[in-house]
Amino acid sequence: MREATILFLRACLTLLAMPIYILSFLGIWEPFCRKVFFPFFLEKLTALQERKTKKPKQELFRNLPDFGSPSGELKLLEIGTGCGANFQFYPPGCKITCTDINPNFQQSLLRSMNKNQHISYEQFLVAAGEDLHQVPSGSLDAVICTLVLCSVHNVNGTLKEALRVLRPGGAFYFLEHVAADHSSWKYFWQQICYPTWKLIFDGCCLTRELWKNLEEANFSELHLQHISINLPWTPIQPHIIGYAVK
Repeated sequence: MREATILFLRACLTLLAMPIYILSFLGIWEPFCRKVFFPFFLEKLTALQERKTKKPKQELFRNLPDFGSPSGELKLLEIGTGCGANFQFYPPGCKITCTDINPNFQQSLLRSMNKNQHISYEQFLVAAGEDLHQVPSGSLDAVICTLVLCSVHNVNGTLKEALRVLRPGGAFYFLEHVAADHSSWKYFWQQICYPTWKLIFDGCCLTRELWKNLEEANFSELHLQHISINLPWTPIQPHIIGYAVK
């Protein structure tokens, strides 16, 4: 009965979003989404999430300086930099390499860079999280990944690349929305929204149990918490937050 209800409500949602499905079939939606809609939407969502996630992020990144090299230098790489929402939380003087698979965030990214002159911007790479071949192995003190693992093509491949580019003792920081408890109404609505949400929001998956991928990765330490972020009327309230050490 539950499965039939989910399928019925999915079909209703598909009908409501039919123009987008048609544009996708014609090959129009994906280019428009990446170049126009998703950068615009992400900038607006970032403004909302900044208010909701400010305290968790301040706490999360508080110990970033502890992972600096003996010389005091701190080299960071951010996977899926997007609009640069995390820059404000990074310690003064750190050096950051920005990466994103979508190069269409330039205007909002430049605004964030101009607002955050306390950090040094090394380079911007158009690269997927699963393929950071332009970055030397063991060259970084920390890798940052927030609200990105939901949409990468290969979660385990992304974590493997993060491990490769980190030096021994370096840290991987994460904040990601995840699947809700399977017995909850939140998970019920995640299942209903899943196909249409993924299409509209550039491959974002609602039901990934990302804590399992992190637990199975070859980190020596994993500090992980399940939290709920109050984002009313959205299916992305359950999150995981923490860091893992190589």
